[in-house]
Amino acid sequence: MTAGLQARIVDSIHEVDAERWDACARGDAAAVQPFLSHAFLCTLEDSRSATPKTGWAPSHVLLESDDELLACAPAYLKGHSRGEYVFDHSWAHAYSQACGRYYPKLQVAVPFTPVTGPRLLVRAGPDRAALRLALARALQEVVRRLQVSSVHITFPTHAEWLALAEAGFLQRTDQQFHWENRGYDGFEAFLADLSSRKRKQIRKERREALAPGIAVEVLTGDALTDAHWDAFFSFYMDTGARKWGTPYLTRDFFTRATRVMKDCIVLFLCRRGGRYIAGALNFRGADTLYGRYWGCIEDHPFLHFEVCYYQAIDYAIAAGLKRVEAGAQGPHKIARGYLPAETYSLHWFRDEGFQDAVARYLVEERRAVEEDIEFLAEHSPFRVVQGDAEDEGTEAR
Repeated sequence: MTAGLQARIVDSIHEVDAERWDACARGDAAAVQPFLSHAFLCTLEDSRSATPKTGWAPSHVLLESDDELLACAPAYLKGHSRGEYVFDHSWAHAYSQACGRYYPKLQVAVPFTPVTGPRLLVRAGPDRAALRLALARALQEVVRRLQVSSVHITFPTHAEWLALAEAGFLQRTDQQFHWENRGYDGFEAFLADLSSRKRKQIRKERREALAPGIAVEVLTGDALTDAHWDAFFSFYMDTGARKWGTPYLTRDFFTRATRVMKDCIVLFLCRRGGRYIAGALNFRGADTLYGRYWGCIEDHPFLHFEVCYYQAIDYAIAAGLKRVEAGAQGPHKIARGYLPAETYSLHWFRDEGFQDAVARYLVEERRAVEEDIEFLAEHSPFRVVQGDAEDEGTEAR
């Protein structure tokens, strides 16, 4: 069913009914991923975090029939390539040299959020595959109509990544590091799955992280207050300014997010000597804890690992969650039980010659990513069953 469909662009998520948007975002799933919800995208816009002024001009694409919303995509006209976590700066330079202006480009994404999830949001029903393909075609038509260089879909699902190749999108891969819950009943049960050396190292890191009299508070729902956000925002701004140059989120974002989705927020705050000194912000989905931001105003050995990785594992086990996604980058996460996982993006360029050139490049890049993931997986901290007896004896000594 694709006859009679009409595509249009809206420059604010407020122009879309929340229930209709969330019905598309939910699709066949039991719940909407927090970052795809109408409430979260509203918060980004209303807090002035994702706006034309910051280089993220909302340009959400809707697919409708008789004023009924059948599918939609969170989309932005981008004036730069920041906040995407899928790097195309070299493409931008090459495009400017060969074809002209690269920016603006159309970005289908959740701003500042390297979390895999549906990007072509289609309501539940037997015609979902056809509607998804129709929405992909609509994105290409938007690029032509607006005369922009390209459309980029970042962190789609694997199913979308496979399906949209049919519409001519180029397939790109990358990697993150995720922790998987194997039915553990506590942190010690997780440690029992690791090699002796890794168990010892993690126990040492946890002891030393909190040794200076640091206590960790886990805050969610009604427990979150403006005082907590004031403290965390100071960490976020300090760390963000040193790492990224310009932090993305405004202070207002955190207050607004608490107002509309407080039960999805899990904030770890560290207190020492009567004041907060560090923290990590997470969002909770149906079966996953998503680590998002870390910041601190005091430097303590292993505290980052404790708050971002080990506290997240503790929380996920207690809450019965299946995994922890700790954000972008970081092979150092492997030693902490977070293993490499493939991530995806899709790209389509209006210029056919440039499309062909990027396609050739991506063949080699995908092969390199696959080899890198295989290499990193070989350094897994999980123990080999054959060596269990010897491994345990070594630890006992």
